[in-house]
Amino acid sequence: MSTQPQIANQPLPADLQSVLNELDRTDEEARQLVSGLSDAQLNWQPGSGAWSVAQCLDHLGQINFVYTAALLAAVRHAGRISAATYLPIQPGWFGRWFINAMEPPPRRKFKSPAKGRPGTHKSGEEVLSAFFASHNELRLLIHEARDVNLNRIRFKNPFVSLLRFTVGTGILIIGAHDRRHLWQARQVRASMKDSAGVGGASAG
Repeated sequence: MSTQPQIANQPLPADLQSVLNELDRTDEEARQLVSGLSDAQLNWQPGSGAWSVAQCLDHLGQINFVYTAALLAAVRHAGRISAATYLPIQPGWFGRWFINAMEPPPRRKFKSPAKGRPGTHKSGEEVLSAFFASHNELRLLIHEARDVNLNRIRFKNPFVSLLRFTVGTGILIIGAHDRRHLWQARQVRASMKDSAGVGGASAG
């Protein structure tokens, strides 16, 4: 399964290249999380209200699509007025706090928005396809905004209207949010080893 769009091979600023490298890493992590799981295991929930591996990935695919669309709209609306000389992404103090609060292991709970609530039963192909596709949208955004000063453009947060982060901060939030729920999915998969009757096969 191809996970990346065909994009011209041109050097990016180091911080944006680091984001692309992280997208590649998390794509592979998601693939490994799903590998070898039956449908029953993929959708197994370790407790009441707890998410399955499929739900963690489904949530990320949904959230990433909505969030990236908001980032892209802001960049296109700003046009080249905010192009200026490119500067590395530099979140403000609240942006840094928010990114850190998203990082795993979770230390603070956030209510999942309605737009990102996962389904109750998904196949591995479904959740991986949506997750990879959402990352491809972010890759396209990064290449489109490669010459724009992402510290100067703010976007309308599609989930919390009062928060107006910069596009650069928004890109870093997506990465931290990915890591948060991939960590959660790893814990679910590991807990299968201690649970009987989950699909009847080893979770690996």
